[in-house]
Amino acid sequence: MNKYKLYVLVGATCFVSGAFVTKLADDKITIAVLQDAQKLMGLHFTDAQLDSATSEVEDFRKSYEAIRKVPLPNNVAPALVFNPIPVGYTFEQQRQAFEVATPDNVKLPKNRDELAFYTIPQLAQLIRTRQLSSVELTTFYLNRLKKYGPKLECVITLTDELALQQARQADQEIKAGKYKGLLHGIPFGVKDLLSTRKYKTTWGAMPYKDQVLNEDATVVKRLQDAGAVLVAKTTLGALAMGDVWFGGKTRSPWDITKGSSGSSAGSASAVAAGLLPFAIGTETLGSIVSPSTACGTTGLRPTFGRVSRHGAMALSWSMDKIGPIARSAEDCAIVFNAIYGPDGQDPSVYDAPFNYNTSINPRKLRVGYLKQDFEKKYGFQENDWAALKVLRDAGIELVPLELPDLPAGELALTISVEGAAAFDELTRSGRDSLLVQQHKNAWPNLFRSARFVPAVEYLQAQRVRTLLVQQMQEKLKDVDVYISPSFASQNLVVTNLTGHPCVVVPNGFQKNGMPTTITFMGKLFGEAQLLAFANFYQGLTNFDEQHPTLAFANTKTKKQKAK
Repeated sequence: MNKYKLYVLVGATCFVSGAFVTKLADDKITIAVLQDAQKLMGLHFTDAQLDSATSEVEDFRKSYEAIRKVPLPNNVAPALVFNPIPVGYTFEQQRQAFEVATPDNVKLPKNRDELAFYTIPQLAQLIRTRQLSSVELTTFYLNRLKKYGPKLECVITLTDELALQQARQADQEIKAGKYKGLLHGIPFGVKDLLSTRKYKTTWGAMPYKDQVLNEDATVVKRLQDAGAVLVAKTTLGALAMGDVWFGGKTRSPWDITKGSSGSSAGSASAVAAGLLPFAIGTETLGSIVSPSTACGTTGLRPTFGRVSRHGAMALSWSMDKIGPIARSAEDCAIVFNAIYGPDGQDPSVYDAPFNYNTSINPRKLRVGYLKQDFEKKYGFQENDWAALKVLRDAGIELVPLELPDLPAGELALTISVEGAAAFDELTRSGRDSLLVQQHKNAWPNLFRSARFVPAVEYLQAQRVRTLLVQQMQEKLKDVDVYISPSFASQNLVVTNLTGHPCVVVPNGFQKNGMPTTITFMGKLFGEAQLLAFANFYQGLTNFDEQHPTLAFANTKTKKQKAK
């Protein structure tokens, strides 16, 4: 195939001396050019039909050039918004008060290091009763971040000055009787694809390592409005893939010879190591589930359309989701309660209530499980079977469930196509060569490859996705939540495409001491029931209470013991 002709057809981009350059396409579109191009698409038009199309394709190419002259920064979304709601589906409308079980008689530990693994309610109780100030707690976590962060390579920027300012303000407000709730005075970190005022937002990528987007993302603003204290911008794999960023490779605190996975690499690593009580991650296709597994944290991927992405780097407008990574399902519920809901900036967000409270009875929920997936041979299977047994022994009836029989894996081209559009300028300018990862499966090649996906085929994929959404609704009509292996299933791909929420929780350890997880799934906008059920499971086990020794010198890990 004449590759140069093909590049001319799809946008006048050619590869010269190792760098991409873009030139005005003045080469004539001929039948031969279109004959080569249609091979990519599996089409077989006649020469006469191709001849008739040449002038129209010439016009398309001129349109491309005109469109490329319009500045399109990453925060400009397409005029199309993914709708995860199936025909005939309605979500809960009535709002109830948010409520969690608050611990009694929390005392400041003699060994202050134990604070590193306290839950949000425990820390909140210490601050509310003024046994511990927000400044003291913030300083404690900043010191841990400075001590262990470089070894884990999990932090891009420490926000010391801002953090101490916010902590002092929190202390003053609490002293004056203006207590805002469980997050007041609690430190947190955010994945460094969320913008923050006066601090860099690097997206983990060398081309953007000095980028300053001088605004607070909606999620950051809402957490700060709740009184939380921003102490760190955590690492992410460059442009939200993997755990390799421009400054290194983020490590799992259970064994620093192993990566933390990604792309919410630093958020999971820092929480697992007790460097943060909680952090914000994002997921497009596993970026909360995967690092939570590698680091043994609890992560919530909310329903698509639950949390505003204003101020967040866009990778896939129809699949990006923002959620918390924390110590427990209840901690995730507390954070989610502060960040969900419309902000008038992200048109994909729905105004649906989050009615998490102590009146939800997990034993009365209808629970499904992907029976066939759990019966396959895969790693972590013993831990997953043990988790199912724990639930059965607690009186939970597990109903077999199957996913729709549609080519979900093939629909994942959505991410590559939307990502290629989001980073169009990066590709055409040749600055993609600055990214650390340059192998076949890295973004530079994936973005280039996506240029050859026809718009018609992308839209056809979205039509199949509509069928997937509808069929998932039918599959889940008789359950409130269901259980899936975290990876030995199509579930991760399917539900990221349909927008369903999940909570991934630790459920044991591998023989090498690394943690494993199991995934609990909910109905659309069903985070309250989902988190209540995950919290129920964590009450039956103690895996969420296990933490690494941080013995980095010899990478030993703390062995778990089941209750």
